[in-house]
Amino acid sequence: IRIGDGWAQDAGIYEFTMGATGDVVKARYTYVYVFEDNQWKIAHHHSSVMPEGIDIAKAITEDEVRGLFHLWNDALATLDSDAVTKRYAKSGVLLPTVSDIPRTDYDSIKDYFDAFLLKKPQGVILESNVMIGTNWCQDAGIYEFDLLGDKVKARYSFIYKYEDGQWKIAHHHSSMMPEPLLA
Repeated sequence: IRIGDGWAQDAGIYEFTMGATGDVVKARYTYVYVFEDNQWKIAHHHSSVMPEGIDIAKAITEDEVRGLFHLWNDALATLDSDAVTKRYAKSGVLLPTVSDIPRTDYDSIKDYFDAFLLKKPQGVILESNVMIGTNWCQDAGIYEFDLLGDKVKARYSFIYKYEDGQWKIAHHHSSMMPEPLLA
């Protein structure tokens, strides 16, 4: 607190509770008061969330986005469905190539890979199109899988989010190429 002739300043740190969510927010503040018309009035107020409370954007390059596929593909090579499933975000969604069931939680994603890994899949990206945003990125295109000697070409989209210090798959959609089915 600083006090001058007809003014005062208070600066520090406070916490307040958000009414709608109940979240507690820690912030820096500054008040400057002036004595006017026989009473103290706020001449200036500034408040800002503490910097450590801000999610800082995690930078990623296009090559690094493409490399995220290799982390997932390497997990497939372990034939460990838990290792593969851990590549997905907590609220990740998998719309798989060889199942009609959307997988929207850890157990259902793991269940899919329990069966899929029996085919010893290994993929290669043939065409990749990358988009990057703040703490999210997307890689969409065409990949081909070797499944016990059978080659399967499919369209894919991976949307990744930065979660708990790692890039995780928030959404993964894979579907076989429609041309052979329509011919």
